[in-house]
Amino acid sequence: MSSGDARLSRRRGQASNGATGSDSGQQQQSNEQELATKMLQIQSKRFYLDVKQNRRGKFIKVAEIGADGRRSQIFLALSTAADFRDHLGTFSEFYSQLGPPNSDTVPEDGKLKSEMMIKDNRRYYLDLKENARGRFLRVSQTITRGGPRSQVAIPAQGMIEFRDNLTDLLDEFGTDDGGFKGDLPDGRHMRVDNKNFYFDVGQNNRGIYMRISEVKGNFRTAITVPEKSWSRFRDYFRDYCEKMAECNEKSTTATSVPAESVSPQ
Repeated sequence: MSSGDARLSRRRGQASNGATGSDSGQQQQSNEQELATKMLQIQSKRFYLDVKQNRRGKFIKVAEIGADGRRSQIFLALSTAADFRDHLGTFSEFYSQLGPPNSDTVPEDGKLKSEMMIKDNRRYYLDLKENARGRFLRVSQTITRGGPRSQVAIPAQGMIEFRDNLTDLLDEFGTDDGGFKGDLPDGRHMRVDNKNFYFDVGQNNRGIYMRISEVKGNFRTAITVPEKSWSRFRDYFRDYCEKMAECNEKSTTATSVPAESVSPQ
């Protein structure tokens, strides 16, 4: 397929069938609907732009498949995809004004232009870079308070084509993310002995969640609780609190009542 060729196919109302993975990954995929997909070939890479929908709204999955079959992907809310589309236009204009590659004028880190986007708890770093293989736009996605980094690299010559295909999808599906529209609760913090606990509420394309982090010195661990299970967590905690209160009350009663004296016969 040539660089300028792209395909659009729709499978409305069908569950998404992605690559097999963990049980939780399969369950997540079964709850998603794939509304549209575009495939474009840029140099030796294939890119898939998939518009998906789950109970929290619509989003776009951008997947890159290299010549060696290696796959990487990032996720964009529709509103973030619109911002990304606009940045692609700016980066393309900047790229068109660059002269021929010159290793003597390239910055040490290879970055020619950089921007950043923020959406909820996600940050996206856009870096137009140059190395021995040429110029490309690296798009990195990170999650605040830790979490894996994922990224895709778009050859600079294909930024316009990428932007145009993304624009086609946004023109059809809009830039409204859907899902929850209100303000999320503020984060909370508590200290117990030498440990700190942080409660942070966030939202991504899978929905609203609470991240509970435990910090002790340089050690940090965290769990993520989906909003749909908060009430069950609350019920379990309340049940344990009530049972421990009963145990403590019985223990206090047992230690406060003196043993009966035995009268002589």
